[in-house]
Amino acid sequence: MHKKKTIGIDDDCPICGGKIWGKGQKVLIEGAKITVCQSCAHLGKKIIIKTEKRHSPKFKPAKQNLSRPKKTFKTTDILEPTVEIVDDYSIRIRKVRTQNNLTQEQFAQKLNEKPSLIRRIEAGKVEPNLKLAKKIEKVYNISLLKDIDRIEVSTKKFMKKSSGSSMGDIAFIKRKK
Repeated sequence: MHKKKTIGIDDDCPICGGKIWGKGQKVLIEGAKITVCQSCAHLGKKIIIKTEKRHSPKFKPAKQNLSRPKKTFKTTDILEPTVEIVDDYSIRIRKVRTQNNLTQEQFAQKLNEKPSLIRRIEAGKVEPNLKLAKKIEKVYNISLLKDIDRIEVSTKKFMKKSSGSSMGDIAFIKRKK
């Protein structure tokens, strides 16, 4: 007999260490899906869970490839980003494009990107992803990325309870400006 875990008054928030009253909020913080109290819910993206009925087949499909699947290891910057895009990226990109006497279409063609994406980036409506920013830096020899400054905080001073530390004490939470 399995006991279904419900969040009630006995559970602690992994961010602030306080008690979670009621259901709590499921949020995505630094790539991790966690349930936090209402006061910490604004620190991440809220996750909306949709329940769908899935139909499972009665029989398992036959295996077509008998060899073992290859293990792939991917490194991502989701959990620990070390660089971020500079604030004036749109001005820098427009400036380097005009210095090279290129139209937005020519600029986009050199980068193998769509001209509409370059227009939106130059207008400041869209921020380029890290891959595109690195590509622009390499092709046009400008800097669009900067290192993230990390601030270390003494956990003893801000802990609400004396036992252990919570995710909020360890995690780097990017605040919205």
